[in-house]
Amino acid sequence: MSSMQQMMAQAQKMQRELAKAQAELAESEFEITKGGAVTVSMRGDRTLLSVSIDKDILDPESKEILENLVLLAINELLDAIKQEEIEINERVTGSARGLF
Repeated sequence: MSSMQQMMAQAQKMQRELAKAQAELAESEFEITKGGAVTVSMRGDRTLLSVSIDKDILDPESKEILENLVLLAINELLDAIKQEEIEINERVTGSARGLF
């Protein structure tokens, strides 16, 4: 087998591994709790699964705090998923950007 064929075979193998890892990530669940009062769950494909709010924080005077906790939790989950994607790409391809 020529070196070009070997390189193509290796690239195809990495592409299969990357696709498998990305599919697994898409089905993985991530969860974060902020302030002990707001819990947000999301899948790796960025599908929001649930938002749970502790009843003790449901006070009209706490509205802004609650909104900020939800925002922080969602953004932290998105960052965690992005970091996991980077780690998958680095593990499979040796580059944070992936194959291309």
